[in-house]
Amino acid sequence: MQADSLKVDSLSSVVVKADTVRQDTVRQEIVPQEVTTEKKKKEEKSKKKQPQLSELLSRYCVLKLKPVEGTAEMALDTVSILYEKNLGVLYYLNDPATPERYIAPDPKYFRMFLPFTFYYAPMAQISQLTWKPSLWNDSVTVSTPEPLSFDPQPFRAIEQTNEIVNRTLLAAYPYCSKQVVLTEDEVMLGPSYSDDIQKEASSKPSVTKLIKKKHIDINEEAGVIIRKPNWWITSGSGSLQFSQNSISKNWYKGGESSNAVLINLLLKANYNDHVRVEWENLLEIKTNVNSAPSDTCHNFLVTSDQLRLYSKMGIKAFSKWYYTISTELKTQILNSYGKNSMDLKAAFLAPFDWSTSLGMDYKLEKSKYKLSVFLAPLTHTMRYIGNKKVSETSYGLDEGSRVKHNFGSQVQTNFEWTIIPSIKWKTRLDYLTSYEWIRAEWENDINFILTRFLSAKLYVLARFDDGTKPTVGDNYLQATETLGFGFSYSW
Repeated sequence: MQADSLKVDSLSSVVVKADTVRQDTVRQEIVPQEVTTEKKKKEEKSKKKQPQLSELLSRYCVLKLKPVEGTAEMALDTVSILYEKNLGVLYYLNDPATPERYIAPDPKYFRMFLPFTFYYAPMAQISQLTWKPSLWNDSVTVSTPEPLSFDPQPFRAIEQTNEIVNRTLLAAYPYCSKQVVLTEDEVMLGPSYSDDIQKEASSKPSVTKLIKKKHIDINEEAGVIIRKPNWWITSGSGSLQFSQNSISKNWYKGGESSNAVLINLLLKANYNDHVRVEWENLLEIKTNVNSAPSDTCHNFLVTSDQLRLYSKMGIKAFSKWYYTISTELKTQILNSYGKNSMDLKAAFLAPFDWSTSLGMDYKLEKSKYKLSVFLAPLTHTMRYIGNKKVSETSYGLDEGSRVKHNFGSQVQTNFEWTIIPSIKWKTRLDYLTSYEWIRAEWENDINFILTRFLSAKLYVLARFDDGTKPTVGDNYLQATETLGFGFSYSW
């Protein structure tokens, strides 16, 4: 009995143990599956609890987490995408933790944030008639190629924004009509405003602020002195030029050495009241002396010598034209002789030319050049021979006569051009005729400025006078040219 009972008990215990072991193993296999299912359920529940926007609202709104004051919880908030785009970025300006960023100005929604104003645009928008009746068309439809795809949406941003604002204002006017404080006409008639931008304070203090001002009592009244403007302008220039040509005595082609000196002096005194009257006065002296080694009678010969006094007064007529009267006196200073001869060719006041002209003068003055063209249809000329040793017949006068008067016309042109600051060209063309003879001079003076006191000058004078008997042949055209280097000064 006992044996049987023991066997039975031991068997049952074995069976129980086996069951427990089997159950434990089963539990060990099932527990991981339950955990995973629970996690999935929790995730599904959390997804169900997480708020989501519908497809329609997701195009216009976004969800944001907003911290609840006093707790660590976060509350959900729905914010308009437009609000976040236009105003939400402004919160970053007050947040020192965020880096600086550029916020582009966008005043498209200014009507929403101004004092409540009645605008005409919302009523005009709702009053538009967009419906069009369909027309019956029995014509044959012709297939046309489809145009290229083009999206005009980016170009209608302002138009769409105005439509949204108009709809918003239109919805607010019926319910908040008492809140309207302005009308569109009052806004347009109002004053304009601008920012008062102040200059940034300098870190360097002003010197005047460091010095205390002393108050000085002056009992005497200040006198007013009115000075009459001086319309006179004086100027001048002078130069002393040298040229040299040296040849040895046994030079195979012959020739002789020579030296030349050219003296120039120019003085001007001009009056201009800048209204009507202009008066020009000029004194010019030009003398050219050359050495003459082969001359048996003279060591030096005067090749050109001129003393010229010129005055011209003009009264403005119109534009750049002036009624003008001019007078000119010309003679020479030194005595001139022929080569290997003691015959006197010219001297002081022999000849002496005096001309007076009446006409019109055209003047043009620019920054680099100056032009004057004087047209004188009425001109009186006088030639005088003041030295009996000078032959009067060689200057167009009758034998035994000392004075000759003529009437005719004159054209005189003066042109000055500053080619570059160091090169200046001055030319004068004087044409005078008595309708019996012609006397013309073309003078060119090119000055190459090297320094303030050194310059090189090229002087060319061409002359035509058929009233004077030529010394050689029958050619009335004469010319002289001088190139020199030396000292010059202008003031």
